[in-house]
Amino acid sequence: MPELPEVETTLQAIKLFENETLSSIKIHNPNLRWPIDININKKISNKKIHKIFRRAKYLIFDLSNYYLIIHLGMSGTLRIMNTADNYFKKHDHVELIFKSKKLIYNDPRRFGSIHITKSYQDHSLISNLGPEPLSDEFCGEYLHNVVINSKTNIKNFIMNQKNVVGIGNIYASEILFKSSINPTRIANSISRVECNLITKFSKNILKKAIKVGGTTIRDFFSAEGSKGYFKIQLNVYDREDKKCSKCQNTIKKITQNQRATYFCETCQN
Repeated sequence: MPELPEVETTLQAIKLFENETLSSIKIHNPNLRWPIDININKKISNKKIHKIFRRAKYLIFDLSNYYLIIHLGMSGTLRIMNTADNYFKKHDHVELIFKSKKLIYNDPRRFGSIHITKSYQDHSLISNLGPEPLSDEFCGEYLHNVVINSKTNIKNFIMNQKNVVGIGNIYASEILFKSSINPTRIANSISRVECNLITKFSKNILKKAIKVGGTTIRDFFSAEGSKGYFKIQLNVYDREDKKCSKCQNTIKKITQNQRATYFCETCQN
C-alpha cells in the first residue's frame, strides 16, 4: 500500500491545484471503504483550494469552510489529466474537476476513502494520530517513553499510527535492519540508545525514499505517472533467501500480524 513517502510524493505532484477553484466532483462509485457523502458536490464545488497538505497518510485539501480528506488505502492512486480528456481506466471512482486539469481517484480494492469535514484535526480518523516521523517530536526520548509500557513486538509498535504515523510495512523492516534490532523483540525491551537509532533511521530512510519518489513494489505511481524507485535501495524487504548486505547471511521472512517481515537473524538482535 502507499506509505508515507508515496503519499508525500503524490502531495508534491498535486500541489499545482493550490489556489485553483474546484469546479465540480463526479462520483462514479461512492462505495469506497466508507460511502462518500452524497452532498459532497453541494458542499465544496466552486470553492477555492487554499492549501493541500499531508497528515500521516491522509491528503488534506483546505477549502472555504470545509476540508476534503483523501486516504489512498491499499491500492489507491491519484492521476492528473486534462479536463477535456475522456480517457478512463477501470476503477476510476472519483473526478475532481478544475478549469484545465482534473484529478482522478483510482482504487481497485476500494479500501481508500474520501471525507468532508469542518475540522480535520477533530475527524475520527485523524484526532488520535501520533507524531509525524520527520518532526522534532519524534525523537529517542519520546519513543522510549512510549515503548516502556508496550508488550507488542517492536515492528508492530512503530507501525501503529497512534505511536508514530506513516511508517508502513516496507519501511518498518528497513528501519529495524538499519537499527540492528530484531523485529520480533518486545517493545518494552528496546533501550533508550536503540530508540535513538530507530528515530534516526526512520528520518533518514523516509527522507531518502521521498527524494527518489517512494517505493515501487507492484503498482505505485505518483499523480504525475512516474514510478517510485526506492526499491533499488531496499536492504531486506522482499529479499527472502538473498544475502544480507552486511554479513552475507540469508535474509529471513516471517509473518507478523498477517504481514510479511524481512530481517537478518545475524545482524538484528
